[in-house]
Amino acid sequence: MQKQHVVVRFCGDSGDGMQLTGTMFASLSAILGNEISTLPDFPAEIRAPQGTLGGVSGFQVQLGTGIYTPGDQADVIVAMNAAALKVCTLGSDFNKAGAQWKAESSMFHRDAVIIVDTDSLTAKDLEKALYTTDNPFTELGIPESVQIIPVALTQLTKDALKDMGLDNKSVLKSRNMFALGLVCWLFNRPVDKAIAFLEGKFQKKPQLIAPNVKVLTDGFNYGQNLALNVQTMNVEKSSELSKGTYTSIAGNKATAWGLIAAAEKCGKRLFLGSYPITPATDIMHELAARKDMGVMVVQAEDEIAGVCTAIGAAFAGDLAATSTSGPGLSLKGEAIGLAVMAELPLVVIDVQRGGPSTGLPTKTEQTDLMQAIYGRNGECPAVVIAASSSANCFDYAYQSAKIALENMTPVVLLTDTYLANGTGLWRIPQLSELPEIQPQSVPEELKGNYNPVLRDERGVRYWAYPGMEGYEHRNIGLERDANKGIISTNPENHQKMVLTRQAKIDQVANQIPLLEVQGNQESDTLLVGWGSTEGHLHAAANELGCALAHFNYINPLPKNTAEVLRQYKRIVVCELNNGQFAAYLHSKIKGISLEQYNELTAQPFAVDRIVNFVKNTL
Repeated sequence: MQKQHVVVRFCGDSGDGMQLTGTMFASLSAILGNEISTLPDFPAEIRAPQGTLGGVSGFQVQLGTGIYTPGDQADVIVAMNAAALKVCTLGSDFNKAGAQWKAESSMFHRDAVIIVDTDSLTAKDLEKALYTTDNPFTELGIPESVQIIPVALTQLTKDALKDMGLDNKSVLKSRNMFALGLVCWLFNRPVDKAIAFLEGKFQKKPQLIAPNVKVLTDGFNYGQNLALNVQTMNVEKSSELSKGTYTSIAGNKATAWGLIAAAEKCGKRLFLGSYPITPATDIMHELAARKDMGVMVVQAEDEIAGVCTAIGAAFAGDLAATSTSGPGLSLKGEAIGLAVMAELPLVVIDVQRGGPSTGLPTKTEQTDLMQAIYGRNGECPAVVIAASSSANCFDYAYQSAKIALENMTPVVLLTDTYLANGTGLWRIPQLSELPEIQPQSVPEELKGNYNPVLRDERGVRYWAYPGMEGYEHRNIGLERDANKGIISTNPENHQKMVLTRQAKIDQVANQIPLLEVQGNQESDTLLVGWGSTEGHLHAAANELGCALAHFNYINPLPKNTAEVLRQYKRIVVCELNNGQFAAYLHSKIKGISLEQYNELTAQPFAVDRIVNFVKNTL
């Protein structure tokens, strides 16, 4: 069966290895020339009891050609236990008593294929997952058109590993590889690439390679030899990819690599000061492994210490960064204000998560926008940028570093857990292809007569740092005299400095691209979004036949923003919050009328819901 694109979802207990399984299948698909978009869906309830609804972990991938999202509903479901089967079937209704499959809420459509581990549907398993009968398929109301493939995954895995001397726990942990092998057969994926992945994954634990390879191969052969009553699928390869070397990359890794590339390009040492245990932690892990490239990482004891070490590094002349999520951004606010007042280059990465407070640490939202723009005391302007795909986290991390170094300002880079943990197909660039970065410097003629508020024609202060003879100075967090750099409490001077710092941010608009309109530019309707919603809005715009304006540069806005928006009769701003960007646009562009589509479900948009909203509110 030939498919243009297909959606696969792996779902099981949080200890069943669904993230590894999904990542391997996605990477394998990317290697074979498919475009991919993934959604790792971690449980919000940390360490929920095994087999319960609160502990279900999922990984969804859409592969094929013309891919913008991980997909709304799956074509193939792999359910490793009774709880996973229930969550996938009922979707947003899984906690409702007596709920049954509904087309609008389920994670799969009525023509889907479900591979389910029948060994995990015992009476005890059903009880844990709050079933009330002994027939989960009937109880859930799964349509007859859904093709259910019952496989005794647990027993088959035990049989495969019976002679390898493994304990029962280790055997059960290998079930995911049997499922992966079966899915590789279903999609005609050669297992040799998957085997190579395993060998790389477990190179430090070689004793795990042979059992996992054995189970993976047996899963593939099970499908091939038994000729299961289901058609195999061939997914179209992308024909639109430019020549180059491609890989699948997660947003956090792409962010880390973007910073590394920026440091290499401008000849600066990269420094990261960060506090772990946030959705941004993988950025720190990735950079900590890059000592060979001169990267310095400090794992701080708290969020404030993390950003303060980075500010110190910026003062010392490094490309400095700090990483966090929303609660951490709140804690870093005062220190970021110091960087604004001292006019030091600093990249602040905020991987947004569900809130408020610690909220839903594994789930996604776009709720930190106002905090990023305004969430500091005083008039404290900073540049705000938002990545829009896992792959382009690289590009916007690079751009954040470039703008920070060239304009002597903190730059807040917004991603979110969807981008951070999700993966996409990424072409690895050559360093020569990347834009030049020219860090601000201090002219030779100021040697011996330098103070920290001297500026170039753009209003950007010159950057001198310790070790530069003849440029000794004191840089402070108190208001400074606009001419001499010494402490000042003069009202007129404070007014001048506030306006000077704001003007420096405003002029960054001259350095960023103009806003481009995608889709049908002749339409009267314009979808507007920012950050990680781009793929979903692109797909929705294509289905609606309307235009799309998507923002990566938030503060300042592209110079032509007002011109673009005023061309359309109907503007629908779509956000994963209660309307923060819409309010921001209202404040910046007077007289425009905006409609809003807002969700706070802790999940990315579903394309169908956007389309239905636009159609039904005409």
